[in-house]
Amino acid sequence: MVKTTIAYVCNECGYDSPGFLGKCPECGMWNTFKEFTSRIRTTSKRKTVDSTTRSTEPKKLSDVSHQGKKRIPTGFSELDTVLGGGIVGGSVVLIAGDPGVGKSTLLLQVAMHVARQGKTVLYVSAEESEEQVKLRSLRLSLKIDPNVLIFSSTDTDAITEVIEKHAPFCVIVDSIQTIESPQLEGLAGSVAQVRYGTFSLTKCAKTRNVPIFIVGHVTKEGFVAGPMMLSHMVDVVLFLEGEKTARTRILRSFKNRFGPIDEVGVFSMEEGGFVQVSNPYLLFSSQNDKKISGSSFAVTMEGTRPFVVEIQSLVISSRFPMPRRVTGGIDPRRLEILLAVLQKHCRFPLDTMDVFVNIVGGLKLSDPATDLSVCLAIVSSMYNRVLGNTIGIAEVGLLGELRSVSEFEKRIKEAKTRGFVSVISAKTHKSIEDVVKTLRSKA
Repeated sequence: MVKTTIAYVCNECGYDSPGFLGKCPECGMWNTFKEFTSRIRTTSKRKTVDSTTRSTEPKKLSDVSHQGKKRIPTGFSELDTVLGGGIVGGSVVLIAGDPGVGKSTLLLQVAMHVARQGKTVLYVSAEESEEQVKLRSLRLSLKIDPNVLIFSSTDTDAITEVIEKHAPFCVIVDSIQTIESPQLEGLAGSVAQVRYGTFSLTKCAKTRNVPIFIVGHVTKEGFVAGPMMLSHMVDVVLFLEGEKTARTRILRSFKNRFGPIDEVGVFSMEEGGFVQVSNPYLLFSSQNDKKISGSSFAVTMEGTRPFVVEIQSLVISSRFPMPRRVTGGIDPRRLEILLAVLQKHCRFPLDTMDVFVNIVGGLKLSDPATDLSVCLAIVSSMYNRVLGNTIGIAEVGLLGELRSVSEFEKRIKEAKTRGFVSVISAKTHKSIEDVVKTLRSKA
């Protein structure tokens, strides 16, 4: 006997409700509930659990046997670092990003490298035809390996059947929002289809010990499209960031069951595809030899790696009643706080000036240790002062005080390596006002 139940599921967070709601009580979004129909097969006799196949007794954690996971290199040491050392068998990796950022290109290069190790890779293309994938390989001048199998289909059940039949070493599915099963109602990308597709692929990965890479779309807010359960079901969630007009691509890990979640990979998008960057300083600086006003440098920590990045600022008189605040790579609200601190404690007339701040290379900064460098760039632009080989490493508080930051010694070492001689920090100055007085005295 088949019993049909109807529920309403939020597209943003996956919250279930027996009835339709205008506003989701979990995430607070409006008009995100979609009807979800499920069929449950019921039987009159209750199934008994076989004691020989399933144990009902708990074990001591110290008695559980464990074997180290063997990792397979992807061909990119930057990607291996983000994954925690390489590809783990049976893992499900979700890689998301804006359209055109290069998700399919990166995974196609990974497929070719793994295939060159003598391992079979199944590339499932649900968005493009087999000919389109072949044309992209030729456009990127990739050496096509016969161990790469291509399968163009949007049928979830057919995809899992091919995986079980050919037993590849690795599988790439592009993308989860475009596959659907005829057994369920709803179009591709709906809550039911995404849930079923992710569950089916995860089951294949765990039962056959096959690593599966899944490409995911993002919403206009920058979140993974589909129910929040998608991120919970997979083992690893990666985000590929980067502006379409810039070459820089940053790969971040937001969830990783096999490694740290604070590592990043730096790539450059070239004509031949992704190229890993061994020296990020060349991307995150304009190579102006530190002799231009309005420019300062900061040391930001991305995971365990320190990066020296250039911060550019332009401060001019405003013609508008409300001066403009334009940012690139930095939170505009954080900039507003720093401008208020400079106006209050340093008596800068910033309420009559337009302020533009940009991070070179397209990197997005969230490290509070870069606060002082942002302030230095603004001061340098206002006074037309060249900072030279001076770098700032400190957090700026609302009272204008400079605060110490984590990994200070590692930041100092990286700054010295890049040729910076003078370091302004909480150890050399107590407040941002003291820093401004020091710069004025050096005029």
